[in-house]
Amino acid sequence: MVILSDVESEIQAAVPLPPPVESEQFVPDDSGHPYEGEPDGIDSTGEHRYKKGTSSELTEETETEPASGPEPVLEPEPEPVLEAEPEPVLETVQNLESVPEPTGTVDPKPGKKIKEKVETKKKKPKLLNNKFDKTIKAEIDAAEKLRKKGKAEEAVRAFESLVQLYPQSPRCRYGKAQAEDDLAERQRSNDLLQKAVNTYREASELPDAPPDLIRATLKRRAERQQFLGRMRGALATLQKLVQVFPEDVSLKNDLGVAHLLIGDNQGAKAVYKEVLSVAPDNGFAKVHYGFVLKSENMIAESIPYLREGLESGDPGTDDGRFYFHLGDALQRVGDDSAYHWYELGHQRGHFASVWQRSLYNVDGLKAQPWWTPTDTGYTQLVKSLERNWRTIREEALAVMDQTTGLFVPEEENLRERGEWGQFTLWQQGRKATDACLSVPKTCSLLDKYPEATGCKRGQIKFSVMQPGTHVWPHTGPTNCRLRLHLGLVIPHTGCRIRCTNQTREWTEGKVLIFDDSFEHEVWQEAESYRLIFIVDVWHPELSAQQRHTLSPI
Repeated sequence: MVILSDVESEIQAAVPLPPPVESEQFVPDDSGHPYEGEPDGIDSTGEHRYKKGTSSELTEETETEPASGPEPVLEPEPEPVLEAEPEPVLETVQNLESVPEPTGTVDPKPGKKIKEKVETKKKKPKLLNNKFDKTIKAEIDAAEKLRKKGKAEEAVRAFESLVQLYPQSPRCRYGKAQAEDDLAERQRSNDLLQKAVNTYREASELPDAPPDLIRATLKRRAERQQFLGRMRGALATLQKLVQVFPEDVSLKNDLGVAHLLIGDNQGAKAVYKEVLSVAPDNGFAKVHYGFVLKSENMIAESIPYLREGLESGDPGTDDGRFYFHLGDALQRVGDDSAYHWYELGHQRGHFASVWQRSLYNVDGLKAQPWWTPTDTGYTQLVKSLERNWRTIREEALAVMDQTTGLFVPEEENLRERGEWGQFTLWQQGRKATDACLSVPKTCSLLDKYPEATGCKRGQIKFSVMQPGTHVWPHTGPTNCRLRLHLGLVIPHTGCRIRCTNQTREWTEGKVLIFDDSFEHEVWQEAESYRLIFIVDVWHPELSAQQRHTLSPI
């Protein structure tokens, strides 16, 4: 699991989260998790992070309450398909309470309409185009029939026997890999899946392997390597594929994704630039090229690529991240057509509403921008913070006096201008022990409230903002938390926060509560600094089981 830093409220698109896993035996290996520890990687707020996917299947997670019993981690293996696969259907957040939407900002026709691509009939790959394999077709079909009936163990034995009899048969070796893949799913075993990965490679390297089989084999191998967290291995596999099929643009698009998954934005940029040089209308390459440009803070330059890529309707472009980033880029250049794209993202199921644009959500949670302590049920926590606010402030000021170095600058590209620092005490439900040594009374106070300290999708931290700071409109990554702001040092005028279409000001010793999955924006136009204490808490409607199983952000 990637450990991400959070700023006052994250701007995000798709922070990579592994699927919920209830069995400890079958879990992805995170040793090569996307974007971890890469200097040129997409930043940790999620604004420019990219989740594992391929050019034909870019998925978002919509998290729901876990059902009883273990959830399958691997999807049932489809038959290999050479053309683009259908786009995933994303769930939406339901039961969203009525929230006023932006008015006077949505241009009904800011650009071309998104093309609805009519899916063409898929061409079945020719896996049995090897002369010898055709002579043993009946035996291969018998083993394959076992596999398709879900008899994975019997299929493995049958294909193993065929491989022993016919070691140079590409189709037998490929069938063995598929059967091992199926069995790994059934037994939820990483070891078996790694065995399948190795067998896929063996099949692709046999003499006289048909091109379609090589393509299907290596493509599946790369997908399984990515699932296991072997991102660099997957990159090498896709590089080999592109070498074998240099004219195949879809494989180059997959290669670009593989570069993104190891944080190699420049490698991805080079791949998509090459694709666009030979296929200038390729929508998938356009949205990803725009995505990379935005990660480089080339805001204006990213807009036409993101917009034209979305308008193309090409497979892999109807993705919440791209609506999110196009809207965000448009907002930053002062173009109100951003809300048109947010509305489209909402209509296509990526956002709960134009205002609430988090992408990692639990369905059915109460949704409103501003909350009262009674609404949350966390009245004791709020009362304790307000009763002890002076003590909390004294410890924070002592830290500021000792060294401003403990307050880390916001480096997530949320500011239009100004200075903004934070001093974190809890991150993703883990206590920063060294930091708490500097503010022991504050941490001792918070230790009593697990709804805050155990919130794996939030932080507890001090936030100091200097005069002249403006924070762009942005949204947090998840609807699973609420954010408490305790005023500590608040200038008389000039400091305010907008959440949706309501703007409020902080008061010393008082708590403001809002849901940062809704769009919000901050201005610091006072003559002195503003200091607040931020405490994230679980959304009160999350069950104990959900709080335990949800992945950290």
